[in-house]
Amino acid sequence: MTASPQDNLSALYPAHLAEIEQRSADALAACGRDTLVIAAGQPRDWFLDDQGYPFRANPHFLNWLPLTDAPGSWIVYTPGTKPKLVFLQPRDYWHVVPAAPAGYWTGHFDIVTIRKPEEARAHLPKDASRCAIVGEANAAVVDIQPDNPPALLNLLHYRRAFKTPYEITMLRVASKIGVHGHRAAEKAFRAGLSEFDIHCEYLKATRLTEAQLPYGNIIALDAHGAVLHYMHFDRNPPTHAHSFLIDAGGSFHGYASDITRTYASPDAGEFQALIDAVEVAQQGFCAKVRAGQSYPELHVHAHHALMQALREQGFITCSPEAAVANGISSTFFPHGLGHLIGLQVHDIAGFARDEQGGTIPKPDGHPYLRLTRTLQPGMVTTIEPGLYFIDMLLAELKAKPAAKDVVWSKVDAFRKYGGIRIEDDVACTDGAPLNLTREAFAAG
Repeated sequence: MTASPQDNLSALYPAHLAEIEQRSADALAACGRDTLVIAAGQPRDWFLDDQGYPFRANPHFLNWLPLTDAPGSWIVYTPGTKPKLVFLQPRDYWHVVPAAPAGYWTGHFDIVTIRKPEEARAHLPKDASRCAIVGEANAAVVDIQPDNPPALLNLLHYRRAFKTPYEITMLRVASKIGVHGHRAAEKAFRAGLSEFDIHCEYLKATRLTEAQLPYGNIIALDAHGAVLHYMHFDRNPPTHAHSFLIDAGGSFHGYASDITRTYASPDAGEFQALIDAVEVAQQGFCAKVRAGQSYPELHVHAHHALMQALREQGFITCSPEAAVANGISSTFFPHGLGHLIGLQVHDIAGFARDEQGGTIPKPDGHPYLRLTRTLQPGMVTTIEPGLYFIDMLLAELKAKPAAKDVVWSKVDAFRKYGGIRIEDDVACTDGAPLNLTREAFAAG
């Protein structure tokens, strides 16, 4: 019988937990503390209101266990001992109470259930001065006040870039969930639905609420695709949609996928040709997600490859090298090639040089790049090149000497399409890259 995802997670979890315990022990030594205390966090209310924002658990908490709905809970770990979960399960008839912990991971923790947030103090270390306490300030209970020691966080953040096989499995499931939504969204676009209705079809297919999405969906028809973080959701469909850009992901036990696709209407053959050119380039970049690859160098390479595509498609007349040097490339590709992904969509420590807090600067002229590290096995990154027709940036380019190298009639004809972005989540391994997104699409 084929093992179920639950069986796989059960088999992979002990090694994952051992790795998290080792990282925590090393981080405690780095900051001179004895015990790690992690707050899941508390919900926050809107200003002057008794309603609040959706709860998102502390990613440090989720790194230990798949418990996304546990506000007011705590993890306590002293190296050499079994980790403890202090789980808040309040008595409440106004809201749904979090279910009692269950599943493959529970046997690895000493679990204490409390009914009120303040009861946690009795189950946390007596001497708070010897604890490294990680979390937001609003999670404090009595003298257990989060202090987030920098030496501890620097090490934990640096190492969190290296995903365990358990985490890769979590990300693989998140990719499958996201792909279900993408397939439904493309179908809705082809059927002529509005942005809002496409969004609703995405939610239905993923079986996620908006609060459970890893980030707000970008559902952009036509020129709206030129707004990089477009989240408006027009309720009325255009008379005829020429193009569709969707940037949307899935979430599984706190782990995220981040997937972007761009589609052309059947009568937009010229735009489809440009999508195809970006697709070829993007797959070339994905193939370079290998150990030892400098991500900034890959980003700069992407600028050259995309400008070659623009030249071949008749948008510019200069060489790719000239287009990068004179600012044309940053007009059409104004964001970074990608970022680390994991428990956060833009996962932490993309600029980390070492475990002590050193950083690697962004290349000159590339202010929006979110990852400057050299890729190593275990890292999972997005690869998301794009080409856009953004009125504001095009107007700035038109006022520069480089404007003479742009075929403006061609550019103007493409403004109605907005732009193109294609994004996959790719794991760096000891060998060939593992493209979690393409794997999920291929699975049907």
